Amino acid sequence: MSRIGKMPIEIPQGVDVKVNDNLVTAKGPKGEESVQIREEIKVELKDNHVILTRVNDDRKSRSLHGLSRTLVSNVIKGVKDGFEKKLEIQGVGYRASMQGSAINLQLGYSHPIIIEPPKGIQIAVEANTKITVTGSNKQTVGDIAALIRSKRPPEVYKGKGIRYEGEYVRRKAGKTGKK
Repeated sequence: MSRIGKMPIEIPQGVDVKVNDNLVTAKGPKGEESVQIREEIKVELKDNHVILTRVNDDRKSRSLHGLSRTLVSNVIKGVKDGFEKKLEIQGVGYRASMQGSAINLQLGYSHPIIIEPPKGIQIAVEANTKITVTGSNKQTVGDIAALIRSKRPPEVYKGKGIRYEGEYVRRKAGKTGKK
């Protein structure tokens, strides 16, 4: 039995969860999210808990059990509290600013990079070098943060670029000149 999959998910106060076939929809203060669960997993609501069980015990069902439980848990957590990723910019002349809802990145290229967030995602910039991506969908928040980071990933010689907050970049020694 999957240790993660067999744990029930408690529905917090202020969140409304509906199960229609295998479509789990949660509505809360941060918005509304839904996730389609595969037919190998059965979803039920019992006294303020969401319980996921396997239809049969084959390999495919066992592998989907914990995943499905985590996806439903993330939907419920997303509409209640939301998710957030923080990025920091390091490098002389590298900076970010907001242009309406879009983010404008100056990263040493000859042109500015403008990224428009999708619906349900908010981007905030503090002190020109700190970027915060927030939203109710964990996957979309991570995708947008990864997209921003990919525009100038941290390089290993000077450490310049965009990195996640707290990310460690292993530095390399540069070339030593001949004497």
